[in-house]
Amino acid sequence: MALDHPGATGSRPDAVPLDESGAEELLRGICFKTGPPRKVGVELEWLIHDREHPDRPVARERLDGAVEAVRALPLSAAVTLEPGGQLELSSQPGGSLMECVGTTAADLAAVRSSLGAAGLAPVGLGVDPWRRPHRVLREPRYDAMEAALDRVGPAGRAMMCTSASIQVCLDAGEEEPGPLGLGRRWQLVHLLGAVLVAAFANSPYQRGRRTGWRSTRQSLWADLDPGRTLAPRPGRAPREAWAAHVLDTPVLCVRCDDGPWEVPEGLTFRRWIRTGSPRPPTRADLDYHLTTLFPPVRPRGHLELRMIDAQRGPDGWVVPLAVATALFDDPEAAEAVYRAVKPLAETAGSAVAPRNPLWTTAARMGLADPELRAAATACFDAVHPALERMGASDAVRGTVADFADRYVARGRCPADDLPDPDALTDPALLTEPGLLDAPGLLTGPLAPTDPGVPPRSAQRPPYGRESDVPGPPTLPPHPGKADSA
Repeated sequence: MALDHPGATGSRPDAVPLDESGAEELLRGICFKTGPPRKVGVELEWLIHDREHPDRPVARERLDGAVEAVRALPLSAAVTLEPGGQLELSSQPGGSLMECVGTTAADLAAVRSSLGAAGLAPVGLGVDPWRRPHRVLREPRYDAMEAALDRVGPAGRAMMCTSASIQVCLDAGEEEPGPLGLGRRWQLVHLLGAVLVAAFANSPYQRGRRTGWRSTRQSLWADLDPGRTLAPRPGRAPREAWAAHVLDTPVLCVRCDDGPWEVPEGLTFRRWIRTGSPRPPTRADLDYHLTTLFPPVRPRGHLELRMIDAQRGPDGWVVPLAVATALFDDPEAAEAVYRAVKPLAETAGSAVAPRNPLWTTAARMGLADPELRAAATACFDAVHPALERMGASDAVRGTVADFADRYVARGRCPADDLPDPDALTDPALLTEPGLLDAPGLLTGPLAPTDPGVPPRSAQRPPYGRESDVPGPPTLPPHPGKADSA
């Protein structure tokens, strides 16, 4: 979700008002910073549940105490609490995939231990399968966000309070054309993003029932205010397209130092600049406006990939992080995957993500869709040698290989392995590795040479496609959009 937590809560009255050309120049300069890809980061959101009774809400006082204890830990990552009580860890930019994995794994081990002492556990699901949306944070930002999103429908509250994601942060790419060029990466991410939605779909339930979506979380994002969650329209260079998109999107709120924030309707940032009403906008207002836009890929100097459901198990988060990093930052893999996913543009059509047929199919069907399954197979085939070239450890490569064997080769996704919501509360299930806290391979810092898992995982050939493995499951007919009241 990553709804962002800017440091300032009000406008800067002494700042110079922006003009339109100045705003466009700022946007082109700060949102895409080019150069050879060198850094990688990850933001992990977790639903926090009682270990004995995961379907029951956690009392606010208990949650506050647990979060305070987590914040007191000597972590590398920043810790924030999301509106519905989700816990988010935002890593520092790592100089390599393995640096990011090692520091994040160490942080998570400490966080799990701290939460466990309070009888709580982080749960990796894209949408809470039991709870109704209930906001625990009462701040002007979230009051304004709730009021603005309520105008569109109930999906906003469900997104704010019951969803969790994995967000992978990668460098924007090189200025020059080629597999690592900015233009190529911008085009690739909006096609490959649908494949990532399908492969890692992990939220088939909401409020105790099956919704008809493998990724209910992605369906919620598609139901939100379209101006705020759509990608920019294609046909223009990334910088120009994004600058126009930002200025032509309505502002979520106008901040003030005293009293509730104003929530105007239909006031684009461009119109705000031109009219100067209710007050002239400043650079601080533009910075804040950027944090209220939630497209599938958000440029923030780097590219923030926002489409992946939270994953189960202590090591589940490693797979999308490793896959995305390998496919974008290894030149050979990037070129191969670009050729593999380029035909998906025909399925996507003229509509933009996430409200086009490609992304809708990915969220609804996961890898049960033959076209997405074929694309995912090509992607994971490219990942294995790319991770070797990048110096990934045997533990990381083995974790990715196991995921590919269990899901991609069978046309399945994590949502297909979940039992019905009632069964999720079975104590016997909760003791199994995967849903709640459990030991994993990656429980602390890893050196690139640490084997971690038996060599067979790292040495196996690219992911087999045996003809006799079980095929994708069949879901009941799609009942319509997820009910998120």
